[in-house]
Amino acid sequence: MDGVSLGVPEPLLERLPEDGDDAATDMQQAVSGWETRLNRAIEEADDEAEAAGYVLDAVERFEDRLETYDELVPELRAWGQSPIYAIAWRTLYADLIAQLYEHEDLAAHLDRERNARLVEDGIRLQDL
Repeated sequence: MDGVSLGVPEPLLERLPEDGDDAATDMQQAVSGWETRLNRAIEEADDEAEAAGYVLDAVERFEDRLETYDELVPELRAWGQSPIYAIAWRTLYADLIAQLYEHEDLAAHLDRERNARLVEDGIRLQDL
């Protein structure tokens, strides 16, 4: 399986407020770190299924973080705070998930691994 390439979308960076340089830097460093860790895990995996499992773990973490920031937006608004940074991070996580699924050889493996996990979880629940 080939490595992945991730990046922060330029339109997202352009929508940050003028004082958002620190947030832009944080986003770029975070994405660079995730890309490095994912590529290392893919390289060290014994087979494509194991590599897809590592990437799916990352996708699930991104989905959790996306939901967290999504829930934070109305709370910030209720307190009279600007949710712009929460919206930016939420958008970044959604875009990263899309970027991972855009890798042709990876998308099919991710779907297969997600389905395997659903079946595995379903069987465990039935056994209780």
